Amino acid sequence: MASGIPARLDEQRGFDHGSFVPLKLMFPQARIPCIQLSLLKNLDPRKHIALGEAIASLREKNILIIGSGMSFHNLKTFFSNNIDSSKENEGFDHWLIETCTDPAISSEVREQRLIEWEKAPFARFCHPREEHLLPLHVCYGIACAGSSMAKVVFNEQIMGKKVTGLLWQ
Repeated sequence: MASGIPARLDEQRGFDHGSFVPLKLMFPQARIPCIQLSLLKNLDPRKHIALGEAIASLREKNILIIGSGMSFHNLKTFFSNNIDSSKENEGFDHWLIETCTDPAISSEVREQRLIEWEKAPFARFCHPREEHLLPLHVCYGIACAGSSMAKVVFNEQIMGKKVTGLLWQ
């Protein structure tokens, strides 16, 4: 790949639920071609932003790019009625919204905050593993070709947890 990020097609791998579920809801007739992009094995936030930057030109070709993940993904608390995680959930959610949407935050600071996401309030509680957050970093990298600031398009409760959806245009 011209960006220096190695890539290969894997025709044996099916769609992950992170691709399948949103696409099934948006396009139930399944009449659009789709390509799924896997995360990098190193799970490095900076490299996932670079991955987004490398594919940013796809936006100019009228290609829909979806970064599917969740702003909260602690399965232990999702399925436990005994753990009150509202403080942690809302603390991280507030940080995420502020980081991605606040016009007072410069692009440089926004990117640094995303790279150092583990320093956010309750970051590792809300994301014991980063796989469901890193698609956001890829989308941010794609967006940097335009505006680094997102807007909130979804901020609701799912299974009793606050979950936020962001859109970069």
